[in-house]
Amino acid sequence: MDVIDELIANNEAFAASLPAQHLDVRPRRRLAIVTCMDSRLNVFAALGLRDGEAHVLRNAGGVITDDVIRSLAVSQRRLGTREVMLVHHTDCGMQALSDDGFRAELQEATGVAPAFAIESFADLDADVRQSILRVRRSAFLPHRDLVRGFVYDVDTHALREVHVDGQ
Repeated sequence: MDVIDELIANNEAFAASLPAQHLDVRPRRRLAIVTCMDSRLNVFAALGLRDGEAHVLRNAGGVITDDVIRSLAVSQRRLGTREVMLVHHTDCGMQALSDDGFRAELQEATGVAPAFAIESFADLDADVRQSILRVRRSAFLPHRDLVRGFVYDVDTHALREVHVDGQ
């Protein structure tokens, strides 16, 4: 049995253990969370969220890319979210990359330069601040005033807020 077959079996047991229910597509807390894809972050458990309470958008580094802005625009304009929480974390793999080095690695392996930005970073707090500003400056998002950024410590599981200067 491969890993995916094992997960399908896990899902069958999970689905059988719960009653059928329908949750509204609009998150009850009117919240969108942007975070990293890191497998050590259990966002729902760490924040005490339940199903149907928030949108969770994940990518490498939890960075604000054009695709994240696209998803936030849908989340806000069609699905009622009003607040954005950004959660980066300690010991992030994106801190171990360089944009140029990884881009060259991909091009060497495939013969094609990637069209997407790598978005690596060295300074965790600076990247959180940059992400906050990218959300606040996006004309596509009608709700940009309630945007806050945090760093999640993967060892202690505690959040630390990162502020943009003057706020």
